[in-house]
Amino acid sequence: MHVNTTTDTRSIRKVLVANRGEIACRVIATLHDMGIKSVAVYSDADADAPHVKAADEAVRLGPAPATQSYLRIDAVIEAARLTGADAVHPGYGFLSENQQFAEALAEAGIIFIGPPASAIATMGDKITARDAVTKRSVPVVPGISRPGLTDQELIDAAGGVGFPVLIKPSAGGGGKGMHRVEDPSGLPEALATARREAASAFGDDTLFLEHFVLTPRHIEVQILADEHGNVIHLGERECSLQRRHQKVIEEAPSALLDEATRQRIGEAACDAARSVGYTGAGTVEFIVSATAPEDFFFMEMNTRLQVEHPVTEMVTGVDLVEQQVRIARGEKLALTQDDIVMTGHAVEARVYAEDPAQGFLPTGGEVTRLSWPRAASMEPARLATGAQRPGVRVDSGIEEGSVIGSDYDPMLAKVIAYGTDRAEALDRLDEALSETRLLGVVTNIGFCRYALAQRDVRDGVLDTELLDRIAADYAAPMPDPHALVAGALGALDLGDPDDLWSSAIGFRIGAPSPVLARLAESGHVYTVSAQIDQNRTPRPGTLDAHVTISFEDLDREPWQAPVRLRQVPGDAFDLIVDGRSHRWEVAVDARGGRRWVSGRPGTWILHTVRALSEHDEGDAAGHIVSPMPGTVVAVPGVDGEQVAAGDPLVVVEAMKMEHTLRAPIDGTASIKVRVGDKVDAQQLLAHVQVDD
Repeated sequence: MHVNTTTDTRSIRKVLVANRGEIACRVIATLHDMGIKSVAVYSDADADAPHVKAADEAVRLGPAPATQSYLRIDAVIEAARLTGADAVHPGYGFLSENQQFAEALAEAGIIFIGPPASAIATMGDKITARDAVTKRSVPVVPGISRPGLTDQELIDAAGGVGFPVLIKPSAGGGGKGMHRVEDPSGLPEALATARREAASAFGDDTLFLEHFVLTPRHIEVQILADEHGNVIHLGERECSLQRRHQKVIEEAPSALLDEATRQRIGEAACDAARSVGYTGAGTVEFIVSATAPEDFFFMEMNTRLQVEHPVTEMVTGVDLVEQQVRIARGEKLALTQDDIVMTGHAVEARVYAEDPAQGFLPTGGEVTRLSWPRAASMEPARLATGAQRPGVRVDSGIEEGSVIGSDYDPMLAKVIAYGTDRAEALDRLDEALSETRLLGVVTNIGFCRYALAQRDVRDGVLDTELLDRIAADYAAPMPDPHALVAGALGALDLGDPDDLWSSAIGFRIGAPSPVLARLAESGHVYTVSAQIDQNRTPRPGTLDAHVTISFEDLDREPWQAPVRLRQVPGDAFDLIVDGRSHRWEVAVDARGGRRWVSGRPGTWILHTVRALSEHDEGDAAGHIVSPMPGTVVAVPGVDGEQVAAGDPLVVVEAMKMEHTLRAPIDGTASIKVRVGDKVDAQQLLAHVQVDD
């Protein structure tokens, strides 16, 4: 929703965006729409990143590590001075909630598109935040919180708080240092552990206790506040679908709240903002019991834009970044509370570079193929009242050729769907994810679709531990038979049937020659045999065959069907089985002997175990390559020993998590690295030779 005001107290003509990835791209899009010049900053790892290309200017900050680039306050301020930027937008993460950064910008005479440093300081400490909002009668979770509490003081108070209790660090977030304790006997050990974790993560081991709310739901409220005392809220977001305190799927509005509770929680959020003299866009987070939704309790306030802000934009039509800029210029809010109407429903899925089938370990590599859902909007929602919302929106910071490393957060993009009601929004999100093609990097897209299909999710019966329970039962689905056909035949050059030399199918006198492939995935081996029909002369780019798939280590009958492959633009083709067409994309990674296959049912990485023809009866080797840059921390495989498919061979640490790489096939292992080695993405780590 575009707004107009008549009072500009400060000029903002050029903004430096002190961030990277999808949020930098998203902020730059609004700046351009407002006629404001943009400045990107980048590390060496991001020199060719999309956010750098999108900006009017770009300044290098330093090497890839964030501590030497994006987290350097002096470098960011110098970049703003060098380019003549009037203001800095911090995005989220990095320096967005850094009190020293906000103060340094003020000293340099540069506008910070965010709240006052004093508000960041108060809300950045959970103990002072609780104290501030309590004075405004905002309900807080029963607990004990004051600076300097000793372990013994916390133990003595726990009985009055009521078990189960939640130990929380005063500084930081993201679930680090948080521990749920059911019984008093476990409290001393949990407190010692929490202090160590808090000190390591935040440099501050201050702890406090809260009563743990049973069947908790995480509900947050978006607020806007100007410098003239006006504070409004834009409704709530449901963020209960999180794994290990990391949000994965968010939606607006919440299916839990009735209208009366919605008004009460919105006003409480506004009071929380007023308690610290807040200005700008912010989010107040509440914990709500699923069994007593009329009772809600303040958790914390995020003094920045949230990752999940698009769902609010989709249902209200308000561009939150535009509002941030206008507030930073000193304008009065042109919106009143009565102007805010939530229409329909929006759901967002975060796309992470992680492997759900391997314990959600981080992944990486080069994006070899990328296409987003058909008719998806790449622009934020800025809609006049009553205007039609786009069905799908994508906020992305990657493109084909992007290399995903281990230096930054693994979130690659967000896919957001809008519907007239919750059911339609969920259906559209699943459809959008099914149309997303992201090859070369293992992602959580399949897991997001799995979660969206769960009955409790569909029914809105949520709590903050639901996704962890779902994840415990998750297993990557076996390849669809069509995916195996695509993996076996999709990389062939179908050529011109009138020119035998241009076709990979070839020609022979006598009986037609089958095309055979032996593929492995998740420890299972499949043999695909395609009997090419050479008596037919289909048009160029088309192949007819009868395919048989045998499941070598599974008790399943072979799959057989006549198929037709028909090439379409790009590395994609239609696979037509029994008159039904399935669209597939195939990317072949010759370095690792892998074939990435993606279609509506999902995406799989198929390892070439054995490729056979009448001229090649030898066994191919299995290659194990690093999915991302990292460090070898363990080598459980032994050079020269026999291994079975699925045996662990090398463990690589990246993004502070370990990734176990396993044998793709049975055979003899050849180990190429040692503990402590630094490895690059796609570097050969080990090799499994098929035994004769």
